Amino acid sequence: MAGWWRALPRAAQRYPWPTNVLLYAALFSGGDALQQRLQGGRADWRQTRCVATVAVAFHANFNYVWLRLLERALPGRAPRAVLAKVLCDQTLGAPVAVSAFYAGMSILQGKDDIFLDLKQKFWNTYKSGLMYWPFVQLTNFSFVPVHWRTAYTGLCGFLWATFLCFSQQNGDGTLKSAFTFLRRKASAAERPPEK
Repeated sequence: MAGWWRALPRAAQRYPWPTNVLLYAALFSGGDALQQRLQGGRADWRQTRCVATVAVAFHANFNYVWLRLLERALPGRAPRAVLAKVLCDQTLGAPVAVSAFYAGMSILQGKDDIFLDLKQKFWNTYKSGLMYWPFVQLTNFSFVPVHWRTAYTGLCGFLWATFLCFSQQNGDGTLKSAFTFLRRKASAAERPPEK
């Protein structure tokens, strides 16, 4: 295991696309698995496969290309360049990513109206993302080497995927619905079992 972990940085530099895409997809899928675990039911591996498919087929590749495009268009780590990249990411990249997640999941789940979740949850999810992703991307564009940016986004996307998967299945795209759910689970866990 230790040898694999030491080889990862070399692989990311030598084979940046597949390394970043696979790490991103694994982390995104892990977010779905965590969300299911928090809900307390049995593991739904079909759901996790759908999330993994969306992550590999779209999100990971989109992020890989998008982050390199941003770096090419707005090179460097100067504050002005970093802020411009964050602004572009949140106004152009984020809406595409949120839309692709909801529509992609609906297609893979065989829903009749593949745009229903998107119509109902897009704005709430986008606004929730504005409380998280600008800070993630400030760090990403300021400190993370270009060849690791997609993997870093995937690492931060682990938490985001947990939220997205909850929103897609049970929530309304707001942080409030996720926190209400977590608060209910925590209070249920604290109550002693009835005799």
